[in-house]
Parts: sequence; C-alpha cells; structure tokens
Amino acid sequence: LLGELLAPHRRSLWLLLATITGQNLAWLAGPFLIGVGIDVAVPALIDGDAWPLVWITAAMVGAAVLDTVLRFVFLTRSGRVGQAVLLALRRRVFVHVQKLPLSFHERYTSGKTISRLTSDVEALAELLEEGLDNLVTALFSVLTIGVVLVVLDPPLGVVALLGFPPLYLLARWFQRNSTAAYRRTRQTIAALIVQFTETFGGIRAVQAFRREQRNDELHAVLNEDNRLASDRAFWLMAVFVPGVTLIGNVVTVAVLAYGALRVMDGDLAVGVLVSFLLYLRRFFDPLQDVAMFYNSYQSATAALEKLSGVLEERPAVAEPTDPVALPDPRGELVFDGVRFGYTGRDVLPRLDLRILAGQTVALVGATGAGKSTLARLAARFYDPLGGEVRLDGVPLHRLTDVDLRRGVAMVTQESFLFSGTIADNIAFGRPGASRTEIEDAARAIGTHEFIAALPEGFDTDVHRRGGRLSAGQRQLVSFARAFLADPAVLILDEATSSLDVPSERLVQHGLQTLLAERTAVIIAHRLSTVEIADRVLVMEDGRIVEDGTPAELVGGVGRFADLHRAWADSLV
Repeated sequence: LLGELLAPHRRSLWLLLATITGQNLAWLAGPFLIGVGIDVAVPALIDGDAWPLVWITAAMVGAAVLDTVLRFVFLTRSGRVGQAVLLALRRRVFVHVQKLPLSFHERYTSGKTISRLTSDVEALAELLEEGLDNLVTALFSVLTIGVVLVVLDPPLGVVALLGFPPLYLLARWFQRNSTAAYRRTRQTIAALIVQFTETFGGIRAVQAFRREQRNDELHAVLNEDNRLASDRAFWLMAVFVPGVTLIGNVVTVAVLAYGALRVMDGDLAVGVLVSFLLYLRRFFDPLQDVAMFYNSYQSATAALEKLSGVLEERPAVAEPTDPVALPDPRGELVFDGVRFGYTGRDVLPRLDLRILAGQTVALVGATGAGKSTLARLAARFYDPLGGEVRLDGVPLHRLTDVDLRRGVAMVTQESFLFSGTIADNIAFGRPGASRTEIEDAARAIGTHEFIAALPEGFDTDVHRRGGRLSAGQRQLVSFARAFLADPAVLILDEATSSLDVPSERLVQHGLQTLLAERTAVIIAHRLSTVEIADRVLVMEDGRIVEDGTPAELVGGVGRFADLHRAWADSLV
C-alpha cells in the first residue's frame, strides 16, 4: 500500500535521495577537517603559516552552510511528499468506504471507520513526517561512517566493529517484541474510539436508561488496556535506546584506550584519533534515530494493516464495465426470478414482479416478510444472487451510478439530515438547485409553512443529525429533498412512520404531489398511507400472496382485509 502511494512521487523521491546524500557528505566533512586541522594546520600555524588553517576554516564553514541549505530543501520537499501521500490515502479510504455495501457498514461500526481515518492515518503521518527523515539520515550515516572508520584506520575500525554483534542481538530482540506490542496498541486505541463514538452517538439512549456508570466502567477497562499496551511499547524503547547508548559508550572507551596507546607509540596521529572518535560518536547517535524510526514504523505498519483491510473490501455493487445509458427513465420496474438472502438465508426465494411506470405500489406484510429487501434491491443497495432487476428494460447492474440515482431514490424511515441549513438538506439530491427551486419543492410538499416559522427560515441550521427539528419535521424535509431530486422511481421505506396525526394529515397532500407522475414503492405499516396506492402487494416469507387495489383487498377475506379491520378497530 505504501509503495502504491509513493509511486506517483518517484522523481521527487530521487531528488530527495540526491539531496540527503549531499547533505550527509557535507555533514561528514566536519570530523575529517578537524583531524586535518590538528595534524596539518596547527603545526603549520606554529611554523608561522596560517593559510592551512584559513583554508580548513573556510571549508568547514562551507560544509556547514551546504549542510544547512540541503537540510532545508530536504525537509520542505519531503514534507510536501508526505502530505501528498496522506491526502491521497485519506481520499482513497473515504471514497472507497462510501462505495462499500450496506453489509460492510452494518458490521463495521462508525467508530472503527473514524479510527482508520484519524489515529491510523496519523500513525502513518508520524512515520512520513519524522520517521523516514530520521531513517534515511541514520542509515546513510551508519553506512558511510562505517566505511570511513575502516578506511581511516583499519585497526581502530576492527575494534569499533566488535560492537556490532551485541547491537544486532539487541535490535533483533526489539524487533520481535515491538511488532506485537504496536499491533496491540492500534487494536486498543481502535476499541477506545469505537466505544467513545457509539456512546455519544447514542447519548439519548445512554441517558434514558441511566447507562452512564456502566459506560464509565467499560471506558475505564478499555482505557486501561490501551495504557498497558502503550506501557509495554514504551518499556521496550526504554530498554533498547539506553542499550544502544551503553554499547556505543563501551566501544568508544575501547577505541580511546587502544588509540591512546598507539599515539604514545607514535603509530597513530592525534588528529586521526580525534577524527575517529568524532566519527564513532556520529556512528552510534543515528542508531538511536533508527530505533525511533522503528518505533514509528511498527505503529504505522499496524495502522497500514488495518487500512489495507478496509481497502481490500470489495464493493458489492461495482460500477458496470459496459454501461447502458438511460438518460430519460420512465420508471418501469421488473423483478425477474430474483433470489436474494443474507448470510446463507434466502429472504426472497424467487420473486417475479412487474411495476408499471407511474404506478404507486404499497408493500404490506409482517416484519421479515422481505419488503425492505425488495426496496433495497430496487435501489441497488445490493445485487440479487439470482435473476435480474430491470429499470425500463435495462438491468440495474448495467446502469452507471449517475443514471441509477437519477432514476431511483429512496426516503428511509430514519430521514437523516446533515449538519447545515434546511436549504442545504433539501438540495442534497440536487446540489445545483436554485433557492427558488428549493422553496418551490418545500411548498409543494407542505413544509414551507413550518420552515418559514423558524427563526432563520430556510437558513436555519438543523444541527447534528437534524436535532433541532422534530422527527415529523425531519421527514417532511426529506420528502422535499426527494421531490427536488425528481427521480423516476421513488421508494418510501416506512417513511411516514414518525409522523403524528396532524403531521400525517399535513403530508398526505404533499405525498400525493410527490408521487404524481412517477413510479412509487411504499413500504408502510400505517394503512392510511397505503390507501393512496394504486396497487397493494401483501408479502409473506419473501413471496407475494395478495395483489390488488386497496378497495379490492379490503372487500376480500385475505390478510390485507384482516390488517385493515384490525387498524379500524384500533381507532375506535
């Protein structure tokens, strides 16, 4: 996944590699020039020749300036690449998750999705913004300095290399243990975010059932799990970083002792020993940066695993490879031998149904009869396991999303409103609609009066999830939204269930306006809504057991007649 995200930035990455190479060469020049100054410039200065010292000083200043400039270039350009990668990743995850089927969202909670787009992306951001910089610099320094140490003085280089075996063992121990530790931290923080999101998403239920204390206890347990997981990760770092420092100090002491003996014997110049010790310190310091990178890397790897898991989920209703254009849908719906079910259980064993263009059809039946499943197939939230659903003779899976959404729209029982104004919510299905069109849609449905009575009218902010409006008002706004979208087929999934009697009476006229000259499928338990239908289908166990006009079925002796009598008795 990281390779795919970095692929568009190959040229920038090569430029960054060249920049960091030049910067490290300038950085590494310092100890060598100091050694030359001690062995060459100082004796020359004693002899009265100051030019070697001048040249070495100028070289050190030039190296420092070049190091600073190249470091600035590297940090700014690497920051741009990192932010571009994060931008692409966030967009890729967001776009992909929107296309995933309802089944994914039903099992993958909103808290987990938020965790992927926040804490997991931030873990990768830390790696790109700080970790990779430290890694490239550290690896380059370790490799080049290792070569310089051996070339500068092979005997001292051998002494320095004696620190590699314990360093390798320490690094392997840290790698094995930190992988599991950081995967655990990602799991615990995700669980914490899920619990946090669901608690405040359902705060009304929490407070209604006095669930606060129990939620506090659950939050405390998850918080403690996260603390323990983080403690384990920090403990591993607390062992690894000082361990590297200890090995570095022991090797430095050994080099200093051996080098001092050789200086006393006249076998080694003082300047070479000083340069060697400075390089040796620069050799071990970056190893701590490698450890810090590995810290970020393990956290980012665990995050990328989870992000990859989401991106590997395949949309159940993919875009067609050979779409059929349907620019002006009429609204005829046909279910031809449709079979569908959830988790191996058939809800619609075999459904054959034809709904004529412009016809209003009411679906009635007990819970679990298959009404909502039929509606979801008509809106192509799912594809059937067998048979076809066709709109104006074209299978739904051959239509582009644009044509499908222009042809079919659904108003659900939830009537979800987004944060923003009432006008924005009505225009949700047609973002380019003018203010006049928005107000005309509200007026046609019968919502204009209550909207005009609000403090800011159509510019009233409905707040989160439409919390400023009543349930009935939210459904009226959703009707206006559907009217403005003007689909050929409109599906109402128990969309009048939250209306009280006055609101229901208010919306009956608007509902007739909404359904005029378009195909409509109404799922309703309230028979007052069913009465406006041209045709009633009674469903049972995924099959249509009665089919006729409301008047025909009420006058009969079937299930709909029984439902109608029970409803009438309830009004007495």
